[in-house]
Formats: sequence, C-alpha cells, structure tokens
Amino acid sequence: MKLGTMLLMVLALSASSMVQAADEIVIKFSHVVAPDTPKGRAAEKFKQLVEERTKGKVKVEVYPNSQLYKDREEMEALQLGAVQMLAPSLSKFRPMGAPEFELFDLPYIFPNYETVHRVMDGDVGKHMFAKLETKGLHGLAFWDNGFKQMSANKPLHTVADFKGLKMRIQSSKVLDAQMKALGANPQVMAFSEVYTALQQGVVDGTENPPDNLYTQKMHEVQKHLTVSDHGFLGYAVIVNKKFWEGLPADIRATLEQAMKEATAFERSIAKAENDEALNKVRAAKTTEVYILPNEERAKWRAALLPVHKEFESSIGKDLIQMSYAIAAQVQKEKVAAK
Repeated sequence: MKLGTMLLMVLALSASSMVQAADEIVIKFSHVVAPDTPKGRAAEKFKQLVEERTKGKVKVEVYPNSQLYKDREEMEALQLGAVQMLAPSLSKFRPMGAPEFELFDLPYIFPNYETVHRVMDGDVGKHMFAKLETKGLHGLAFWDNGFKQMSANKPLHTVADFKGLKMRIQSSKVLDAQMKALGANPQVMAFSEVYTALQQGVVDGTENPPDNLYTQKMHEVQKHLTVSDHGFLGYAVIVNKKFWEGLPADIRATLEQAMKEATAFERSIAKAENDEALNKVRAAKTTEVYILPNEERAKWRAALLPVHKEFESSIGKDLIQMSYAIAAQVQKEKVAAK
C-alpha cells in the first residue's frame, strides 16, 4: 500500500472519530482555487446556508487553495472518506473510469453559457452523475468557472504561434490532443504548481478563465493573453457516497436545497467575475490582452474540431451529438428572440 494512501486512511479514520466524538456532522469541503473565485465564494455560500438551516447540526469546513490536497490527491481522499465534499474540475474524472466527463474539455463545443447549462442540467449531466455512483461518489451539482483563454510569454494570434510551446494542461487526454493539434507540447501539472512553473520558465503558457489567471497572479508572469473562448472549465460538486447515504433524510434534503441555491449563486457570479478579472488584468499592465478576431477564431476552430472526432469512442458519440443539438436549439431560440 502506498504511503500516501495509508496516510489518507489514517486521516479518514481520525476525521470519523472526531465527528462522532463531537456529536455533530462535519463536512470537510476541499478545493484547489482561491476563496475569492466563483467556486470559492459558492463554497462559502453553501457553508453559510447549511450551518444556518441546520442550527449547528452540520458544520462545513472549507479548505481552499489546495490546503489539504493537491489535484492528484483530492479524489482519492474523497473516496477514502478523508474529506466529504469536493468540487474538482471535470477533467478529473477520466482517470477513475468516467471518460464521459471529458466532453466538457472538447474545444469549441459550447458556444455560450446557455448551452453549457442545458447540457449540465439535462440528460447528459444526469448520465454522467449516474456513472459516479459505481465509483463510491454521488454528484450534487455542476458549477461554472468560465470560458478559457490562452496565455504565454509571446503573442498567440495564430495557430502557428503555438508551435513548440510548452503549455500547461490539466490531466486530460482531450486537452493533450487539443494542444498537440495546435502544435504545442502539453505539460500536465497540478494547479497549485502553475505560477512557479510559469515564473521559472518550466512551461511557456497555459489556459485559464480570467478569474483563475488573476487570482493566482499568473498575469504577473505571462506577457500575453488571447481571449479565445476556446474551451470551458467547469466543476462537479461531489460527495462521498457512503457518507451521503448515511446522513438522516432531513439533513440530506437541507443540504440538497442549500446546494441548489449555492449553484444558482455560483453561476450568477461566474461570468461577471471573469469579466471583472479580465479588466483587472488589463489595468495591471503586465499582460497584453488580445481579442481573437472572428476570422482567426474560425481558423483555430478548424484546427481543433478534429479532436471531437478523435474522442467519439471514449466520450460517446451520442453525448457529443446531443451537445451539438442543444447548441443549435439555443442558437435558434436566440435568433427567434431578436
């Protein structure tokens, strides 16, 4: 048994003993981003709602910025019960046997937030959460981070500009294929390590929604940012299934309602905070912000769309086609509303 796994088991047993001794339900909610991001603020919103409505029966302890676990560790910690709740990015589920979640990593599959939310909240999202039950996990909600932009220490105006660049990605076969399609060299790295890697030149650039870029101060070590909206970064709020099913029914119902409200809050602020973060990056004057023109965006899209075909067998052709259909329906409604 790995030392890390043994340590997680000890922590899980210790946490369980503490909960029983204190005669209260403790939910350790771990995540890897800053408290002042949409995810960080929504986690605090959830904590506030739960503690108010259960009148102290449930305590939610939020641990941001990888205080407890890094990207590669947190899922194992949840399965072992060392923490009870996570909000990992959707790229994290393939390694545990749920490649369908990499649908959200496909470049240029979601043209807007409306499409993303219909995919998340409809049959596609339900199908994905059902897959988690066999992994000892239970899905509660999908949260937004936002549309991703490309950054580097050189201008990224054309597809050719990516050639040979070392670009940090999350652990995702789709994102690996995306960067290779652009001619870059993908480098998998934990989120908590990215700032230092950019600062030291270990990697040349990365992709992030503006809010992550700004709150992690990556704009201080990236000279150029291209607003490309090429991909979407989202999260799944998940709990340890055994822990969840062991809760009293009334407590579960309260937590579900609190999560529903926290989700609405999170989505309502995500786009606004990304827009504000982009303005702050501009104001800092450390990074030149370039808006990708529609003509060039079409060329990026053409270079990246073959990635969809490449992953039909693993993600599921039906899920990809359903996402296309939802995007088309949203567009049709937008045109009709004008």
